[in-house]
Amino acid sequence: MLYDLIVIGGGPAGYLAAERAGHAGLNVLLIEKNKVGGVCLNEGCIPSKTLLHSAKVLDYAKYGGKYGVKCDAIEYNHKFVVARKNKVVNTLVSGIKMKLRMNKVTLVDGQAMILERTLEGFKVQVQVQKEIYVGKRMLIATGSTSIIPPIPGVEAGMKKGFVLTNKEILDLEIIPKKLVVIGGGVIGLEMASYYNSIGSQVTVIEMLSKIAGGTDHDISKLLMKHYEKKGIEFKLESKVTRLTDTQVIYEANGSEYQVDCDKVLMSIGRRPVTTGYGLENIGVELDRGAIKVDEQGRTNVVNVYAAGDVNGKSMLAHTAYREAEVCVNNILGKKDVMRYHAIPNVIYTNPEVATVGETEETAKEKGINYTVTTLKMNYSGRYMAENEDGDGICKVLIDKKYNRLIGVHMIGNPSSEIIFGVSLMIETEMKIDDIKELVFPHPTVSEILRENIFS
Repeated sequence: MLYDLIVIGGGPAGYLAAERAGHAGLNVLLIEKNKVGGVCLNEGCIPSKTLLHSAKVLDYAKYGGKYGVKCDAIEYNHKFVVARKNKVVNTLVSGIKMKLRMNKVTLVDGQAMILERTLEGFKVQVQVQKEIYVGKRMLIATGSTSIIPPIPGVEAGMKKGFVLTNKEILDLEIIPKKLVVIGGGVIGLEMASYYNSIGSQVTVIEMLSKIAGGTDHDISKLLMKHYEKKGIEFKLESKVTRLTDTQVIYEANGSEYQVDCDKVLMSIGRRPVTTGYGLENIGVELDRGAIKVDEQGRTNVVNVYAAGDVNGKSMLAHTAYREAEVCVNNILGKKDVMRYHAIPNVIYTNPEVATVGETEETAKEKGINYTVTTLKMNYSGRYMAENEDGDGICKVLIDKKYNRLIGVHMIGNPSSEIIFGVSLMIETEMKIDDIKELVFPHPTVSEILRENIFS
């Protein structure tokens, strides 16, 4: 059988592309070597948020006295939480498989190997079945994997279960007394927040001078303050040099230090998966380890597209969804382009962080003439009602030349549910005067944006 489209990788980009293409009437083959849903559903976004929600409920119980609700003898069942996480994941995976069937997508389990490009199309072999499939077009959506640095002791630690990645830590049923997180990015911070809430003594070691990567400096600083107040220790501008069976050794300011721990989370970033499935057999071009694509998702090889983490542009599930749609639309003859300037980012800790658009740093780099205003979230009545002792902020950047919103950065619950509206404003290039005419529901925390713009 000659398929209209072969999709390699069943994560957010892959399964959505397969669904959309199948729904449009294309004959689609989806090949996935592990579990449909990819890292996001099975080892990332959904399982981590399930755990974090339980931790948030625990925090509410612990500090309920601030709201007139006192809870005694609080019990946290971590094994139950992990089991619930697995139930949520399995339910969602089943839902994706059902949607694939509804859209007549053929799903094959196994490792794909691209063999060659022929006049007919592309020949792909699935190693498990040794079956060869042929497709007119191909979409590469193989995602990313954790970066494991060549630090002495890491490999041995992984074999012993002392060193964990984002995959293993989500299935950990025993709460470590002492946890060291190597890397202060989003994944590391979310897991640091979770294990701190449920009782671990957590230390975060980060090479940079701030946490949360490219997050706005003021937001990053306030977030670290919150974590420190809860007991998390941070070692910034510190480089891990080696691991023993019970310690992480690092350098800072020219001196060597060590931290005792029961478990280590290695969370220094992710890299695109571009090896092991035959890209070189058809000459797909890479750029710094990622598949090089244009704004339509096309690679240098005709009829070969790439979407999701594998292109290295924006390693977020919601970015992958949109990239998949762009690829499928162009395959169907509907011109579409990918834009990255209004993609929201969220850190799902307690408190939440949500950002979109330019930071002051990036705006300066681009030479944008902007104004910035920062307003405390306490200007929102809803925020005050629900966040005792809350000190969140909302930071707004406006392009002075065009009088448009170009960036918003928030820390405080529930920022993750507000940021979409801001993304829409930036994506559609709304003028500030038009935003001022919008009616925000009262009382909601989203009103903080209106208050900020009018300040």
